[in-house]
Amino acid sequence: MTIDATYLLQLTLNGITLGLIYALVAVGLSLIFGVMEIINFAHGELLMLGAFAMAFALPVMGLLYWPALATAILATMMIGWVIYELLLVRLKPDEFERSILVNAGAVDHHHPRHAVRLQPPTPRLVDTQYGFEGVEIGAIRITWTRIIGAAASLAAFAGLYAVLRHTQFGRAMRAIAQNREAALMVGIRPRVVARNAVVLAAGLCGLAGAAISPIQLVTPYMGQFLLFKAFALIIIGGLGNIPGAIVAGIGLGLIENWIGGFFEIAWQEAAVFVIMIAVLFVRPDGLFKRGGMRVG
Repeated sequence: MTIDATYLLQLTLNGITLGLIYALVAVGLSLIFGVMEIINFAHGELLMLGAFAMAFALPVMGLLYWPALATAILATMMIGWVIYELLLVRLKPDEFERSILVNAGAVDHHHPRHAVRLQPPTPRLVDTQYGFEGVEIGAIRITWTRIIGAAASLAAFAGLYAVLRHTQFGRAMRAIAQNREAALMVGIRPRVVARNAVVLAAGLCGLAGAAISPIQLVTPYMGQFLLFKAFALIIIGGLGNIPGAIVAGIGLGLIENWIGGFFEIAWQEAAVFVIMIAVLFVRPDGLFKRGGMRVG
């Protein structure tokens, strides 16, 4: 099989942009696990809601990308706050089995079938002010929506790093994740920290949904597929390890695009699970050290 260098570079650039969006979802999932020690199975629905919020906001705002993006993020953060206050607030770190049942209820409440009532299940591609315009360098072309999505993801990671490293808000999250008992002894309130983590993770998920909506088809079921990928990514990167989730997300985006460019499309969906199984055989705790909500 002859591999064209230009074609491979095009696949690589597309893979990086998609992988950064995957990483947003995985980081949000990892953030909640690091603080609350639960897996938020409603996370995929938050991504779907972010994508639909973007789809609804764009026509109202004259296809302006940035105001619609901000609206989608804020709307998803509000929904994340509601989910925490109604459901997740009752969970304790040692109630993993109960957390599965509560999360299952949250998933059922935000199930795609409810979204179908508001939006036809027909897949749709969201249009923005940028359309299909992009940057061309020789035979390489990348759309502005991909560039902006990647840049917004990098900005979100940088902002998250700054928050976790240099603010009292972030240090409280890290303290709870690394040693809950010691954090309680110095007066840190777990409920407030957990709520902030869920809202922040929901915002990352909303950004991911809004950024991916002009790139991939928006459907009521899109969040479920991406949730399984994100769950596999945080296992590959190491549960609670944020840099690991980012590296795994970018890696998956690259691998999926390379596979899609040279092999049958079905192998794209299987790739993340094959990689997860292989990693677990070699490193049961993931590629990076597990736990502690490590940021560097």
